[in-house]
Amino acid sequence: MSTGAEIANTVVAGGIATNYHDQGDGAPVLLIHGSGPGVSAWANWRPVIPDLGKRFRVIAPDILGFGYTERPEGVRYDMDSWLGHLTGLLDALELPKVSVVGNSFGGALALHLASTHPERVDRLVLMGSVGVPFEITEGLDAVWGYEPSVASMRKLLDIFAHDRRLATDELAELRYEASVRPGVHEAYSAMFPAPRQNGVDAMALPEDRIRAIGQETLVIHGRDDQIIPLSNSERLVRLIERSQLHVFGQCGHWVQIEHSARFNRLVGDFLAEG
Repeated sequence: MSTGAEIANTVVAGGIATNYHDQGDGAPVLLIHGSGPGVSAWANWRPVIPDLGKRFRVIAPDILGFGYTERPEGVRYDMDSWLGHLTGLLDALELPKVSVVGNSFGGALALHLASTHPERVDRLVLMGSVGVPFEITEGLDAVWGYEPSVASMRKLLDIFAHDRRLATDELAELRYEASVRPGVHEAYSAMFPAPRQNGVDAMALPEDRIRAIGQETLVIHGRDDQIIPLSNSERLVRLIERSQLHVFGQCGHWVQIEHSARFNRLVGDFLAEG
């Protein structure tokens, strides 16, 4: 089931029919969503796209394996495939260079993109990011180990949000329905099989490659995040020379949803400095 707003434009990126949002004018900004079950670019970035779209050209794709992007039979869900999909998208949209905002799993993709293709990344924003070694949290293990049911989704929403009022039964129902569309859970299960610590390790960049990142970088984290530890962002800001850290109090893993207005101002002003 789709909310309607989740399906936007389609482009063939690296041979894959890709659903993506494209809003606004100005300097291009690529938004890379996280890896929760039933996620899509719109579900992740819905409070962000319209606001940042007033200042920038915002591109928000459903990453390979997620949302309404094609899931080719036999595809491998790994960093090489995800990076190939992202660079294919930039090529298809004729965008030689973009600023990148990555959330959680999307933060790891953003880090790898900046490290592997530095010429294609202007400024970098990492929010609740994976990408450094850490012991998997109970929260992340629960997210990646999700088995579809409305009750399970409801429990996950309570882990994502510090403000429990955001974790409504209606949202749980919508995200559950998205997680059981044909082929969605099969793809999701293939991405992060047990032992799920392996998934964390596979997304981590060696420290020397993180230290070599030269882009101006804004690191953002929710102080009360139960999924990705705050220590990840503290580590990133120590490793990346041209970086700053902003921690939101009374905030879980959903900074862009729980504190959307302040998040949009912070990120928008940082990106505009370029």
